[in-house]
Amino acid sequence: MSTLAFGFKTLQSSFAQAINKQENRSGSLFRQKTKAKCLEIMGSDDSYQGHYPTTAFHYVHQNPMKAGLVQKMEDWQFSSFSGYAGLSNESLCNKKLASQLLKLNQETFLRDSYLVINDKILIEFFE
Repeated sequence: MSTLAFGFKTLQSSFAQAINKQENRSGSLFRQKTKAKCLEIMGSDDSYQGHYPTTAFHYVHQNPMKAGLVQKMEDWQFSSFSGYAGLSNESLCNKKLASQLLKLNQETFLRDSYLVINDKILIEFFE
């Protein structure tokens, strides 16, 4: 098990124990086990779907909207999306590094973020 995977396992376990103690309950708080996956470029092209880290980045930001918790990604207060989109002064975002690593275009970021991620691509990436 990698150091990162072990760290997430420990974090989840500690979090679950604390919540279970607080709520006087037991058992898992999460539906499925977390998987660690190397964020390397998959595919030979630089397209949106061919770039695994960028797809994962947008997928995470799209989740609250797809789940019907908000109408727009920027409305989810627990997300870094507004910071990356330049809509807030989010201090935890390193927009410059993210732009370099993920090949994000700040001028088209909002439009790119709302592109629908093909379910076939998601199955391929996350299975």
